[in-house]
Amino acid sequence: MSVNQQAHTGPPYGQPQPGYQGYQQPAYGGQPLPAVPQSQYGAYNGPMPGYQQPVPPQGYFPSLGFPSKGSPVSLNSDTSSLAPNFIGSLRAPPTSGAPPPASGASLPSGHLAYSQFGHGDVQNGIPASAAPMQRPPASQPFLPGSAPTPVSQTSTFQQYGHPPASVQQLSNHMAGMTIGSTTASAPPPAGLGYGPPTSVPPVSGSFSATGSGLYTPYTASQGPPPTSVSQGLPLAQPPFPGQPISTQRLPTQVPGFAPPPSSTGIGLSSYPPTTGAPRPPTMPGPPLPGQTLAGPPASQPNHVSSPPPPPSTMAGPHPGPPMSGLHGPPPPTHPPQPGYQMQQNGSFGQVRGPQPNYGGAYPGTPNYGSQPGPPPPPKRLDPDSIPSPIQVIEDDRSNRGSEPFVTGVRGQVPPLVTTNFLVKDQGNASPRYIRCTSYNIPCTSDMAKQSQVPLAAVIKPLATLPPEETLPYLVDHGESGPVRCNRCKAYMCPFMQFIEGGRRFQCCFCSCVTEVPPHYFQHLDHTGKRVDFYDRPELSLGSYEFLATVDYCKNNKFPTPPAFIFMIDVSYNAMKSGLVRLICEELKSLLDYLPREGNMEESAIRVGFVTYNKVLHFYNVKSSLAQPQMMVVSDVADMFVPLLDGFLVNVNESRTVIASLLDQIPEMFADTRETETVFAPVIQAGLEALKAAECAGKLFIFHTSLPIAEAPGKLKNRDDKKLINTDKEKTLFQPQTSFYSNLAKDCVAQGCCVDLFLFPNQYLDVATLGVVTYQTGGSIYKYAYFQLETDQDRFLNDLRRDVQKEVGFDAVMRVRTSTGIRATDFFGAFYMSNTTDVEMAGLDCDKTITVEFKHDDKLSEDSGALLQCALLYTSCAGQRRLRIHNLSLNCCTQLADLYRNCETDTLINYLAKYAYRGVLSSPVKTVRDALINQCAQILACYRKNCASPSSAGQLILPECMKLLPVYLNCVLKSDVLQPGPEVTTDDRAYIRQLVTSMDVAETNVFFYPRLLPLTKADVDSDSLPAAIRNSEERLSKGDIYLLENGLNIFVWVGVNVQQGLIQNLFGVSSFSQISNALSTLPVLENPFSKKVRSIIDMLQVQRSRYMKLIIVKQEDKLEMLFKHFLVEDKSLSGGASYVDFLCHMHKEIRQLLS
Repeated sequence: MSVNQQAHTGPPYGQPQPGYQGYQQPAYGGQPLPAVPQSQYGAYNGPMPGYQQPVPPQGYFPSLGFPSKGSPVSLNSDTSSLAPNFIGSLRAPPTSGAPPPASGASLPSGHLAYSQFGHGDVQNGIPASAAPMQRPPASQPFLPGSAPTPVSQTSTFQQYGHPPASVQQLSNHMAGMTIGSTTASAPPPAGLGYGPPTSVPPVSGSFSATGSGLYTPYTASQGPPPTSVSQGLPLAQPPFPGQPISTQRLPTQVPGFAPPPSSTGIGLSSYPPTTGAPRPPTMPGPPLPGQTLAGPPASQPNHVSSPPPPPSTMAGPHPGPPMSGLHGPPPPTHPPQPGYQMQQNGSFGQVRGPQPNYGGAYPGTPNYGSQPGPPPPPKRLDPDSIPSPIQVIEDDRSNRGSEPFVTGVRGQVPPLVTTNFLVKDQGNASPRYIRCTSYNIPCTSDMAKQSQVPLAAVIKPLATLPPEETLPYLVDHGESGPVRCNRCKAYMCPFMQFIEGGRRFQCCFCSCVTEVPPHYFQHLDHTGKRVDFYDRPELSLGSYEFLATVDYCKNNKFPTPPAFIFMIDVSYNAMKSGLVRLICEELKSLLDYLPREGNMEESAIRVGFVTYNKVLHFYNVKSSLAQPQMMVVSDVADMFVPLLDGFLVNVNESRTVIASLLDQIPEMFADTRETETVFAPVIQAGLEALKAAECAGKLFIFHTSLPIAEAPGKLKNRDDKKLINTDKEKTLFQPQTSFYSNLAKDCVAQGCCVDLFLFPNQYLDVATLGVVTYQTGGSIYKYAYFQLETDQDRFLNDLRRDVQKEVGFDAVMRVRTSTGIRATDFFGAFYMSNTTDVEMAGLDCDKTITVEFKHDDKLSEDSGALLQCALLYTSCAGQRRLRIHNLSLNCCTQLADLYRNCETDTLINYLAKYAYRGVLSSPVKTVRDALINQCAQILACYRKNCASPSSAGQLILPECMKLLPVYLNCVLKSDVLQPGPEVTTDDRAYIRQLVTSMDVAETNVFFYPRLLPLTKADVDSDSLPAAIRNSEERLSKGDIYLLENGLNIFVWVGVNVQQGLIQNLFGVSSFSQISNALSTLPVLENPFSKKVRSIIDMLQVQRSRYMKLIIVKQEDKLEMLFKHFLVEDKSLSGGASYVDFLCHMHKEIRQLLS
């Protein structure tokens, strides 16, 4: 949202949020002022090892402002060259009034001291001396009686390059705004400086309201915090030179842009007082609403050992220890002080009301030149002042989680995927089936090109619904089949218009008029609706199914029920690891849980079994046999199925023979010495068996090694880490032979879907082996270095879910759109033989297809735009069905309407898939640059066309897209686009395929993992503890945290965790005895153990794959892996921290605007 709106009365979704105290905002430097040497510091690279950063109070995502006309900041993946233009995120606890850090942490030499004082020199859009101004009372408490720490004392930011000779060398420069560098010639004076731009900026530990961007609290009447992440104007360039702020008025509204929550400026009152102003006495201000004062004061050194307060007492998103002693006054409930209008120019924060110990408006005009004392050392960019995913998620939950989402209105943006909500279908498909990047799309292609916002829908046609929601109704129109438009073949839906008394209908997609079949005729009521409107799902609901007639079936005959074929690798590796015995034991019970239609007694699915190494073994398990019979096919070059009768059988009829076979397989191959395997002939065998049985089905292949045996589809080891970051890197993602693509095509034609369970101990070439799985709509599961004791649970849970889940076979999907847009591009696990039909041998309830739309004509605001997704598939009982999902979107002629109705999570889902497909044909660097450029264009277009005029030094983000930079940075840092040295080529190919068919909820947690403080969990309630942001500085050594990303669950244990907690959770008496090898937590009879295990179970149920549990002890070797998922920090592989990336995005946007 931009600065240009009037303040409106509530937060984005209409409820006042907890007050946010003034947080300091990061300041970025650009070109140094004369006589200020360039900083020698590189980008912030995470907190100093061994020091725990204090956790700030729950944050606000601010308006981070950046100065204008900065020198270009290069943000390469090369860590060394990041430096001079980013003084990284440096935060230190204030030292005033607190003992200097002597409590056990002598700070490393060469680092600067913390100070909690702010200065008046870093302003948000206020000229330094052009206008005399009234100065507000200071927002930071001054603790009398303590001398400020001398500047020479050290602080804890991490240093790259040589330590500066003195503070003077630390200039934070971008855009000619020195954020508090001292002049090179003289040491800083000894008191607080509110002098000219030569004083050092405040430390963000104090959250004092310096002009560089505090977030003052806001009242309900003032509206929510802005999303203009904007930092004030550089001193050098007043917005309106000479004009005192108090006369600046808020800009009028941009036409066509209704005011979203306002992003107005920081009032004068956030500036610290001048000399002579009374300072508040020692005042650990009142806590934020609902927040306790427990927890370490911010003035403590950098290692925080006392635990933060329990989440139940905190209003905000992450329970961090609040900065006791640093809270300003509580959020005002009275209007801002007279005479201080909110500053326009895109700064953020609302005006602060009078503070305790001060009268009303501040008397007297400050003199900016006065310099009463030593300036504090340089300030660290405050991560609390930039948009927080946790806060956005929490706000959406509280605002939209209680009401059902009713789909009757066109173009409604649904609640976020992280919010639990009920859906009532009243004519548009539930967001569980379809989510769009924007629910209000541009009327013209020019406008779409200008904004660069991709128009896409992420469709999950067979999504599982929660038990409280109704499954799509099945409509049977008998012999005649579903009613459709004569011209475009769209299916009857709620948007069709009945005319001529109900005898004909006009198609909502192509406007063609079609006769209503006599059996379907019904009279219209006085509003033009059919009188049976509510009795027919296809007229009143967004999602429903039709029973398909024989015309919709292959070769014009109804399908037979599908089959499952289990194909087990029995080579040496598979036998030695115990895998084969495990699979056979599990199948004995699992075969009773094959999917079946709602009320059927037993599943109609038939099963078959094959084992293989260099040759294939087929088994006859006919019910009339006493013992199973094995048939060996050794001619793998010309695969055929040696038996028809007795290969695919009904489980109940052949139960004893199947049980006997599953007992015998592990014994038969127990002494095998065969290490080589084939792969393609295994798929061919399954395909031939399904062809012979004239049915669709699924192959479950359990495979362990690179198929190097002489056979079709033989592969060689081509893994080569030297290709990374070269133009040939893309070959690592491409299949090494076209053989598998051709095989996939044959499988799709037969409806043969392939699910692959891989158990590699070395390179396996997932990029090639996965081709058939990917193109047939199947799933890949990978268990590297499989070990029975640690991986058994995960594998068995995945296998059970994979066998039992709802799946449609022989599926074809087509997306129709109303005139003006059309589907042009598709992403997901499927095959396409033409430009419109998405073909899948199998489609399960977890798979999504992402569709991009482009304009081919103008759209009108009145009629909007319509999508209809039609999926033709065979159910697991062999019934041919059509599932229809309809969605209506708004159209707009104002860009502001587009930006107000976007869904960032869906946008990131699309962008990740687009990028992950891009690596097949372009160098990874090109793909990364294209992503950054597209997002910069999206945000620059908003800034230029929708935000109010303001200094180029401010980064202004649309309310709906304020998380775009943080999420985009997570995509850029992911293993596919920026692998660390430990990531294998197979891992990258595996992740690339997984993400391509993920839904929005899965990509959300995959790219920005969920981090929960387990020690804050309320053992008496069912709720989860409040999540915290993904940064190392949020972790306390005295706590235990859980991090999940949909594939793994990490439990991180701090070195100072109380012994009692360790005993309760792990059943051992000390930190050193905790075992890293645990794959499940021990079952202990105490409330904490029960609570943590129930949280883990709850998370496992939410995800489509069983997550691997990894125990991480602080300062242990596994901690590096864990830190890889703390995505707001700088990554070891060169990925930028969130703060640095925000700077970089801002620089890119400014270049586009200039």
